[in-house]
Amino acid sequence: MTLKIYLSGEIHTDWRDQIIEGARGLDVEFSAPVTDHAASDDCGVTILGPEPDKFWHDHKGAKINAIRTRKGIEDADIVVVRFGEKYRQWNAAFDAGYASALGKSLIVLQMPEHDHALKEVDAAALAVAREPGQVVDILRYVLTGELPA
Repeated sequence: MTLKIYLSGEIHTDWRDQIIEGARGLDVEFSAPVTDHAASDDCGVTILGPEPDKFWHDHKGAKINAIRTRKGIEDADIVVVRFGEKYRQWNAAFDAGYASALGKSLIVLQMPEHDHALKEVDAAALAVAREPGQVVDILRYVLTGELPA
C-alpha cells in the first residue's frame, strides 16, 4: 500500500527533509507546497503582473499557491502539518482545517509551547508529534505494523 503524504506548514527548517530521509524504504510518496519563500510570496505578481497594493500582491500569490496546496491535500492519504516556533503559521492552521474537513488523516507536528494555542487543531489530528522522527515512526507503524526499536 503506497501512502501519499502532504507535508504542510513551516518552511524555515529542514523538518521535511528529515521525514523524507527517515522514510526511505517505506512505500510513501511525498508532496509539499513551494518552500522557496520568495517564489511563494511573489508568484502572483511575477506571473500575472505587478500590484501597487501589498494586499493584492499577497492575494494573487495566495490564490496561485492554493492551486498546488488544494491538489496536494486532496490527493493525500495523510497530511502532516508542522507549526514552527518563530512565526504564526495561519496558512498551516488553514491547511489543517481543510484536511480535516476533507476527512484526511492529520498528523500535527508542534512544540509543547503551542499546545494551548493549537488545541482545536490538535483535537482534529489523529496524532500530535513533537519531532520529525515521530512522524516517521508513525508512517513505519502504519505501513508495516512495526514499532520503533
